Amino acid sequence: MILLDSSGSPVLTMKEKSMTLHNRWQVFKGGSTEQCDMLYTVKRSSMIQRTTKLEVFLGQNNGEKTCDFRVKGTNWLERSSVVYAGESDVIVAQMQHKKHTRHTALSGKDSFSVTVNPNVDYAFIASLVVLFDVIDRQESAKGIGTDNFEAAHVVQGLFQ
Repeated sequence: MILLDSSGSPVLTMKEKSMTLHNRWQVFKGGSTEQCDMLYTVKRSSMIQRTTKLEVFLGQNNGEKTCDFRVKGTNWLERSSVVYAGESDVIVAQMQHKKHTRHTALSGKDSFSVTVNPNVDYAFIASLVVLFDVIDRQESAKGIGTDNFEAAHVVQGLFQ
């Protein structure tokens, strides 16, 4: 999955690793999938979860003993989440799934409200929101078969 800016240039490439138990994704700069361009890795914190919980390891964190960020689903029905700094309780961003209107329900499009704390990279958080939505959909019964691009509109306008 590739996130594009308004001119169609790749900003980030998100690649799901096959044959992993924790649903691991790697995120790279631009259109690259080279290891030297890897920005971070995301994986489920455990194989069995009631709500989606992800661990984020920045590119230089090769040992993956302690995560750099955590993403925790707060309400499965509302598909909301919170991004924490490392293992702390410091919130760096929050995502709320907006309630459906007649128009959004008929169009099949979802809308999210994302609150990002000061001095936090918007593109980083936007990419985490997209991955969270993709992984969350994969874990739900309706998400099998994955509609990866459904979450891509979250970042519309951020990369202009």
